[in-house]
Amino acid sequence: MEYGVLSVILILIFAFLAGMEGILDSFELHQPVIACSLIGIATGHIAPCVILGGSLQILAAGWANIGAAVAPDAALASVASAIILVQSHDWTKSDTVTNGEMQTVIGTAILLATAGLVLTTLVRLLSVGIVHRADAAAEQGNYRGVEMWHIVALMMQGLRIAIPAGLLLLIPASAVQKGLLLLPDWFTGGMAVGGGMVVAVGYAMVINLMASREVWPFFFLGFALAPIKELTLIAMGIIGVAMAFIYLALQNSGGGNGAGGSSTTDPIGDILNDY
Repeated sequence: MEYGVLSVILILIFAFLAGMEGILDSFELHQPVIACSLIGIATGHIAPCVILGGSLQILAAGWANIGAAVAPDAALASVASAIILVQSHDWTKSDTVTNGEMQTVIGTAILLATAGLVLTTLVRLLSVGIVHRADAAAEQGNYRGVEMWHIVALMMQGLRIAIPAGLLLLIPASAVQKGLLLLPDWFTGGMAVGGGMVVAVGYAMVINLMASREVWPFFFLGFALAPIKELTLIAMGIIGVAMAFIYLALQNSGGGNGAGGSSTTDPIGDILNDY
């Protein structure tokens, strides 16, 4: 796929913003589902990029910075994998991305997230020197200098994503397609299996963090309803809102059922405790 000037500019802007948001964490532009969707808007292929972003979002749900340990870079994985997805598919033959192509790109995104971890660590090390310059400006009472060095450090985080994105745009789409075609079947098959397992592990980590006696029934209900193809997303949303209101109504009316000290102030929790 050949990119127009406007598409290239939008991709670089979105990549730059995603890099900064990885640190600011204010508008969540670095989240995979948002970053991939923005790349899809810039390239004109929204649907496959949204699907890719949703898959990566579940995967990245278990990623978090803990102390000095930095999580894999979701921003680079999202932006770069979305660009690779758009470049690797032959849009002249079909507008639908196959499951094999999607799983290969997801596996590539995991590798890119690891590479992004090295980049973000390097930028953080360089930021230490910038902080010292900001401290020196503060000692001199130069508030503009402090502000400038903070902006410089933030822009470095944006360039951390924008520069690799720009380099990927320089690679011809035909070269990307040929490169993916050269991958052996055992590699693409392994990436597909591994990508599915990683998504399952990421979702399991989220459930492990959120699960409690009160919400387990809702998890099971969601898994039971999800395979029903006749239910649209709107229908699922209506069911979710209805269940939330039912839950709140039961919660407000519960707690006085004579359960004594073992009551959890939640009727569903009290029922499960009885079992």
